[in-house]
Amino acid sequence: MICALGAAACFGTASVLQAVAARAAEPGTGSGVDPALLLRALRQWRYLAGLGLDAMGFVLQIIALRHIPIYAVGAALAASLAVTAVVAARLLEVRLSRTEWGAVAVVCAGLLMLGLASGEEGSGAGSLALKLGLLGVAGLVLLVGAAAGRLPDGPRALVLGFASGTGFGVVEVAVRLIDSVWDLRNPALYALLLGGGAAFLLLTSALQRGSVTAATAGLVLGETVGPAVVGVAWLGDRTREGLTWLAVLGFAVALTGSLALARFGEPPEPAPAPAA
Repeated sequence: MICALGAAACFGTASVLQAVAARAAEPGTGSGVDPALLLRALRQWRYLAGLGLDAMGFVLQIIALRHIPIYAVGAALAASLAVTAVVAARLLEVRLSRTEWGAVAVVCAGLLMLGLASGEEGSGAGSLALKLGLLGVAGLVLLVGAAAGRLPDGPRALVLGFASGTGFGVVEVAVRLIDSVWDLRNPALYALLLGGGAAFLLLTSALQRGSVTAATAGLVLGETVGPAVVGVAWLGDRTREGLTWLAVLGFAVALTGSLALARFGEPPEPAPAPAA
């Protein structure tokens, strides 16, 4: 759980840096699958710093996924929005109200309940059908991202955020299904690569246009609920005996508090240029 919370700290800080960098990059084609936009964002030092934090967070996430259930890791990662709120308050001079600090406390309370109720990770290895299904979902994420480019900015950000979160969710599940990165016959390995790459493309586009509030809300939903269901239904994740109710309550509380803080992914509007 410590590793999962460390990953949340990395991802939450990275989201602030990447949102600012994506907004500063030149507009792209409008499609959610726009590699050129990603390349332009990579010229920004803030985006590169965010990628470095993402890499650190991914390593911590892998460690966590190898030791605790997926639902516990997912709830901890949802807390990255609480980290985003705190970082935005410090670095971007965003003022948090008492209600918003209360939402941070709600997230922490949910994680505490979840940590007390979590058992060990399941021993399920996952069937070939599950691995192929993950690869199919990763491909679908790309298709949804391409189609979302035709939507208005509001629903576009929500759809891209949810699709991006689904891609990151594919990565979470795939980590549990890969015993060796050298096993090139394992479809989960390709699902991890395709899902992770698609998620980064779509998230950059979501942060570049439209509401970052909607994008981050969709991101949290996509990367928490689906993987949690897969972990319990197919991989044998369980809670401590008699504490299933506490795990369900903690998951719901942490997710609700995180969604309440979603708007703190929004970077401040740039100051108007001085008159000539």
